[in-house]
Amino acid sequence: MVSSSLTLAAGTAVQRPRRLLLALGGALIVATYLFLVIVQPAEIAGGMGSTASLVSLFGFLGGGALLVGGILPMLSTSSLVVMPLGIALNIAIGQVAGTLGLQIYLDAIGTVLVAVLAGPAAGAATGAISNAIWGLFNPFALPFAAGAALIGLLAGMAAKYGAFRRVYLAPVAGLVVGAIGGLVAAPVAVFMFGAAGTFGTNAIIAVFRSMGDKLLVAATKQGLLSDSLDKVVVFVLVALVVYALPPRAVRQFPFARAHRVLGARTGTPARSANGNDAGAA
Repeated sequence: MVSSSLTLAAGTAVQRPRRLLLALGGALIVATYLFLVIVQPAEIAGGMGSTASLVSLFGFLGGGALLVGGILPMLSTSSLVVMPLGIALNIAIGQVAGTLGLQIYLDAIGTVLVAVLAGPAAGAATGAISNAIWGLFNPFALPFAAGAALIGLLAGMAAKYGAFRRVYLAPVAGLVVGAIGGLVAAPVAVFMFGAAGTFGTNAIIAVFRSMGDKLLVAATKQGLLSDSLDKVVVFVLVALVVYALPPRAVRQFPFARAHRVLGARTGTPARSANGNDAGAA
């Protein structure tokens, strides 16, 4: 009994710093977002030296860094193994989509894939780290690291509650996640870069501006449109990918197995008489 109490106390002591990091990171991100939306600083296109830009940069990046610091120690080995693949997919496909000037981004395929297999925490960490690395050669990606983490978190929650148990549910979840992501990203785009984006997204903003919308309103509408469509496409693609994976491979991930993210395919497999997984051969 004494030994159990000591173990429980030690576990609680280890978890406290992680929870503190997560709480601080989340609070900093929310505070930064509210500052930009409520105060609406005048330096919309003031560049990296403006107050709004510095608030966005340190608030979102700092919050993202705190979240990653609290998340990484709790991830399983399988999660840590698949995360580099997700990061590489995000950067490679997102860079191509941006270069082609598409109206969607496709830079969250790896994040959503990791979130579906390994859970919300792994998805959030993948999104944040992807944008941090991508930002080393594409500065536009850096301030959106926290938003990318949010996408991973929401995608993992959607997977946990059954959004990928049927392929037709995935686009619905993508639509909701994309709308939330668009609302969060719009102030960052406006106050960091004057809402500058790809040729496709700039064209959409120009249309809304021609209708009399202010820049923040136009960017928000564009974000709702582009992000929602983008995440519908991303969620459908990821659903097709994970359904194409062998069930035994998906069951290597504790999150996918515990929450049966693909339904019966990821549940605990039946055992044969000799103790092996039935159908594992």
